[in-house]
Amino acid sequence: MTASALPVAIVTGGNSGIGLETVKLLAADHQVYAIGRNQQTLQALEQVTNVIPLALDITDFAAVAAFTATLDRVDVLVHSAAISILSTTFSATPELWQQHLNINVIAPAELTRLTLPALRASQGKVVFINSGSGTLALAGHVIYSASKFALTALAHALRTEESEHGVRVATVAPGPTDTPMNQASRARAGNHAPINPLEYLDAASVARAVRFIVDSPEDTQIADIVIRPRRDKVKR
Repeated sequence: MTASALPVAIVTGGNSGIGLETVKLLAADHQVYAIGRNQQTLQALEQVTNVIPLALDITDFAAVAAFTATLDRVDVLVHSAAISILSTTFSATPELWQQHLNINVIAPAELTRLTLPALRASQGKVVFINSGSGTLALAGHVIYSASKFALTALAHALRTEESEHGVRVATVAPGPTDTPMNQASRARAGNHAPINPLEYLDAASVARAVRFIVDSPEDTQIADIVIRPRRDKVKR
């Protein structure tokens, strides 16, 4: 791919929810690769300046490797893609466990591994969009919570491993957020009640935290940002 005069950012889940709002904010002064699988929403991003929409399954590791091999530089990597299907330990299946771990943990780890040489060269930043479920597992959220706990471990280990190379690693952990993924999860649970804006974050508000990390000065290491709705029902 042609070298960009702008810093280069990659955002997974970049066509929906927090990822989409992050793409919009970063596109002001970055060339942004917005990775997603929904062709319709990706097409809409073609009209946004400095955004390159990319249809890519992040669990297709051969395709991910082929993409990263074309990059001249990477300055920012934001992992926003995720899956969340409610289940108890009793109802969970091996297939559901594998699906969550592949998307929520293994795919971010592999994309990070593949882009680390470029991130080291730019002394770039990696941002993991985690969740309150990454520190407190609630009944009925066992698989999602377990995957987010694992993502917390990945971020903590990576931060220590890459500090000598100048790569900074941050986690943004929002509470309940009004996103298509959350709406789908509520619908599967039979909850069709309107969302109270005081009990759910706006995706754009979470994206601002990512932008804050990207803009942080060189002498800082922002490790964890925890964001909660103004009226959080679960105290963590």
